[in-house]
Amino acid sequence: MPVITLPDGSKREYPQPLTLAEVAASIGAGLAKAAIAGKVDGRLVDTSHRIEGDVALAIVTEKDAEGLEVIRHSTAHLLAYALQDLIPEAQVTIGPVIENGFYYDFACRPLTPEDLAAIEQRMTELAKKDFPVTREVWPRDKAVEFFKSIGEHYKAELIAAIPAGEDVSLYREGDFIDLCRGPHVPSTGKLKHFKLMKVAGAYWRGDSKNEQLQRVYGTAWATKQELDAYLHMLEEAEKRDHRKLGRALDLFHLQEEAPGLVFWHPHGWTVWQEIEQYMRRVYRDNGYQEVRCPQILDRALWEKSGHWEHFHANMFTTASENRDYGVKPMNCPGHIQIYNTDVRSYRELPLRYGEFGSCHRNEPSGALHGVMRVRGFTQDDGHIFCTEDQIEPEVVAFNALVLKVYKDFGFHDVAVKIALRPEGRVGSDEVWDKAEHALRAGLRASGLEWTELPGEGAFYGPKIEFHIKDAIGRSWQCGTMQVDFSMPGRLGAEYVGEDNARHVPVMLHRAILGSLERFIGILIENHAGALPLWLAPVQAVVMNISEGQADYAGDVAKMLREAGLRVDSDLRGEKINYKIREHSLLKRPYLIVVGDKEKAAGLVALRARGNKDLGQMSPQALIERLLRECRDRSSEV
Repeated sequence: MPVITLPDGSKREYPQPLTLAEVAASIGAGLAKAAIAGKVDGRLVDTSHRIEGDVALAIVTEKDAEGLEVIRHSTAHLLAYALQDLIPEAQVTIGPVIENGFYYDFACRPLTPEDLAAIEQRMTELAKKDFPVTREVWPRDKAVEFFKSIGEHYKAELIAAIPAGEDVSLYREGDFIDLCRGPHVPSTGKLKHFKLMKVAGAYWRGDSKNEQLQRVYGTAWATKQELDAYLHMLEEAEKRDHRKLGRALDLFHLQEEAPGLVFWHPHGWTVWQEIEQYMRRVYRDNGYQEVRCPQILDRALWEKSGHWEHFHANMFTTASENRDYGVKPMNCPGHIQIYNTDVRSYRELPLRYGEFGSCHRNEPSGALHGVMRVRGFTQDDGHIFCTEDQIEPEVVAFNALVLKVYKDFGFHDVAVKIALRPEGRVGSDEVWDKAEHALRAGLRASGLEWTELPGEGAFYGPKIEFHIKDAIGRSWQCGTMQVDFSMPGRLGAEYVGEDNARHVPVMLHRAILGSLERFIGILIENHAGALPLWLAPVQAVVMNISEGQADYAGDVAKMLREAGLRVDSDLRGEKINYKIREHSLLKRPYLIVVGDKEKAAGLVALRARGNKDLGQMSPQALIERLLRECRDRSSEV
């Protein structure tokens, strides 16, 4: 007689074993219809799962995060069913759930956009047939022979890797059967809101020596509204693609001769400099001393720090005169070398160093993405040397600072996460316990809520991550704060304590923007290239209506430049509407027009982005307006 405990703490007793679907039906017809899966003692299972004894049970519907994952997982199988129905010779391989959707890899002929449309249509037809999705358990060897017999050699290879004597789980829907641990929706009719996105190449088992497969990406959602919202977001993201805007606005470019490295043009470098100078003021106002360290350091130093063991695959290396060197992927070992040049006292702590440190990481070519994922980047990198008692106040101060900086850049929605100890790490569990506790204590003292990410910390310590949300709802991880009890000791850092004994300082690794390249990419996409006035490479353009105002327009531009504003003048003999359109496409914040009336009265006509007519004003009033907007880091347009 199973006793089932529901999430609200209530208990239900049943006279005999029953399935999860039957439990849902006993609670209510609506729940039975909505049930997609269930959690039995925390484990996700199918609705057909049989309950034999006392358990804690939660019914999973499409409204739950787990329910959405089951929908996406099941839609991947529906994709495989439809594709094999249309292309019988295709072999299926693997089809996992990923962020916002799924993919499935196939061994088949190259797929075309027309193929995708046909496959998606067939998926819709199969879903409407509402085939039951049933789980079967087979002996491993029987499953291997079965898949070989139907020409599914990739599946047979996957199953053969399972230890002998173990059973395997298969799922059947209509005429299609596939290897899978599950769980799945109870029937294909639950799958209604999906879209196939694209085809890409992929190697079997991720090895370039193996066969190339066809990878089909798709997305699936619980409701049509969610699907439509996601597709709209993708359309917006396409319009905002920083790579296209970078070229269109003459900010930067990338080329094959320097993969993962950025060529900054004058306008892009202006944006860069504005951000760097802003952060330099943040350093100065918050007690950081700016430093600069070498790009290349001896291998022995990287071995001592732990990077050679735990990060070597991501490092560029070089050699000279029989010595091996590593190009720095991070700035921390260099900062410790500066710290070590003098005997430090507890009275000096906390000691804060900051560096706009140029780093290089050997990222895989397939992972490179514009300025968002590069091989050469600059961090607004800082390190704080402190005592254990100083960790919490330093973390609290940093938390407040990072939120203020994001606000200045227009980001108000910030999520906080803690990345915890990874498998490959340095330091004892006791040390990691202490470091993780310190970060949690700092967040509590700041009044911040957070989520935890097990296994995602750096090899030398856990870290707080700050994730900003952009204008179209995407989340970007930028700032970090890491507690490191290991690296300072490994590299010989010490201070003389109040007891006149030598102690190893704690090292706090922190960045606010993270990679400046990536942050600029985020800014471009967040603003769709229309950067706020204080960051815009050209803040205003002065243009004349006819040749008779060219001298006056030149004088106005000179006044604005002398006031410290970044101003271009357009004195060409083109029609004014042509000039306005051209500079509007370049997303200039303000267009300043002068004609005979403006010249005679000593005024200018001001237009703001979005074709907003702000009327006439004096050049001095205009200067005051623009400088105030720059100071406020806001937009009045």
